[in-house]
Amino acid sequence: MKLLSTIFFLSMISSPALIFDFDKNSNTQNWRIVDDGVMGGLSAGNFAVTEDGHGRFWGEVSLENNGGFSSLRYDFDELSTKGFSKLKLRVKGDGKNYQVRIKHNSRDYYSYIYTFSTKTEWQTVEVDLKDMRPSFRGRFLDMDNFDKDSIEELTFLIANKKEERFELLIDKVELI
Repeated sequence: MKLLSTIFFLSMISSPALIFDFDKNSNTQNWRIVDDGVMGGLSAGNFAVTEDGHGRFWGEVSLENNGGFSSLRYDFDELSTKGFSKLKLRVKGDGKNYQVRIKHNSRDYYSYIYTFSTKTEWQTVEVDLKDMRPSFRGRFLDMDNFDKDSIEELTFLIANKKEERFELLIDKVELI
């Protein structure tokens, strides 16, 4: 009996915690675009679920009017990070760099960020939570890297300091 309890406990520890898994019927009401228009910029991001059931974040980044970014944010109920060490993304990109950002509290002014490069085929990106650095408006803060016990916001952002069209497909995001 003790062996069964141990096996059950270990299987619970190693099970991923799903943040979002897209499919054709995904409820996307908590996903929203935030572009540099909040600061006067002219970038234009879009978001929809594809016929294949993937989240599609696409658009154009403009540097006009001090612009330069587009982001896709997902707000959710507090999710514990206890027992997890990584964020796992299944994405398909366009060869460009993107940031994944998390917030412990959605009201925090700063995010914990990690930049990753995309490929034009499906890829799995694993990000050590402890490697996510605190940042605000493109500047790293003099604070510890992520060490919180929960998150309640996830963001994908493109801000490569150049005008460009972009497209990122998102299949799944989870904690492992």
